[in-house]
Amino acid sequence: MEPIDTLLSARWIIPIEPAGVVLEAHSLAIHQGRILAVLPTAEAKQRFSAQEELDRPAHVLLPGLVNAHTHAASSLLHGAVASSSFEHWAHTIRQLQRRWVDAEYVRDGTELAIAAALSSGTTCFADQHLFPEVVAQTAAEARMRVCVGLPVQDTPSVWAGSASECLDKGFKLRDEYRDDPLITTALAPVEPAALSDDTLERLRRLADELELPIYMHVNESRGSAPSLERLEQLGLLSPLLAAVHMVKLDSADVERVAAAGASVVHCPQSNLKLGSGLCPVPLFKDRAVNVALGSGGVGNHDLLAELRTAALIANGMFPAATPVDAHDWLQTATLNGARALGLAESIGSLLPRKWADVCCIDLGQPNTQPTYDPAAQIVYAASREQVSDVWVAGRTLVRDRQLTHIDTAALLNRAELWRVRIAAQVTE
Repeated sequence: MEPIDTLLSARWIIPIEPAGVVLEAHSLAIHQGRILAVLPTAEAKQRFSAQEELDRPAHVLLPGLVNAHTHAASSLLHGAVASSSFEHWAHTIRQLQRRWVDAEYVRDGTELAIAAALSSGTTCFADQHLFPEVVAQTAAEARMRVCVGLPVQDTPSVWAGSASECLDKGFKLRDEYRDDPLITTALAPVEPAALSDDTLERLRRLADELELPIYMHVNESRGSAPSLERLEQLGLLSPLLAAVHMVKLDSADVERVAAAGASVVHCPQSNLKLGSGLCPVPLFKDRAVNVALGSGGVGNHDLLAELRTAALIANGMFPAATPVDAHDWLQTATLNGARALGLAESIGSLLPRKWADVCCIDLGQPNTQPTYDPAAQIVYAASREQVSDVWVAGRTLVRDRQLTHIDTAALLNRAELWRVRIAAQVTE
């Protein structure tokens, strides 16, 4: 028998590639952090001798979810500001961030976000925040996969005094983690309105030369300045761009994005909470645009909840568009996110030689029984409480609903200390 590290067996496996496939009574063979094979359980148990075997008889295995847009450290501010309008929320949040954001804040907020993300099935997140070196270090300590955004802005911040300093510090970070399989980087300018044409053109040149993804807020609210045409003129509307939010659009904008081959990152709960507007996801999907999911800055890092919200919005608000089926939605939360971050060759589906980033969901609960189609149950019925196990690069990070690499009690104590400090300023 062939020795391997881990053999995972489940009632169902949804590999994402090939599309629309559900495998019953199959197993996932994992060795040295990568997927070795996906095959029927009876055959797997004859072929492999695993150091660890795990049987999940009422569960479904699928690729770990990919959160393609977060401001992870902002988890410390969730609920601190009432969202009476996007403008009010943004103004107040900026005031709080100017007062509190430092390396300690980013470390604790990022770890809190990672704990929430892992326990709800997310194995990779893209982050956009100051002090990206702290984000990278925190994720590395938690064994979490992250695409660290290298923040770029013209105006001075507590982290850097100019766009040039942002890039110098960002590329130093990129070089430091160049050989780390869990830490990748992308350019993460704040938003087009905050950057000069010279800075945006410099970012385009860097992205093209290094084939480096760019993600930024684009047309993020009804009141935001339109920016797609400007990005197109500057050469930034390309397959390397992941445009986040995308709620203020017309039909020409949809065509513009489709023609450029850019990705769209949909953050449905953030947009709803702030009254920002709705991204017309079905229209983008009709034009074969790669649409990924994100939680943004006010979400709770629960991508299963984001997934259900996105599906319900599409069904309710865009009935004339081509329906998006459950398998397509699962791809949106996995492989499409990997594509938007330039990681589709290594994660996002359960194919041999890809990293074993895997989520296991228990469908043997009253709210997901009986199960006729596990994909539909995940999208429309399952909750984060049903995520039983999570692996990143073959390493167990959630086992029987418990985090294995994070001291949850200590983390929650630190979060409470931050609440006391921040609440005192909010009530001033």
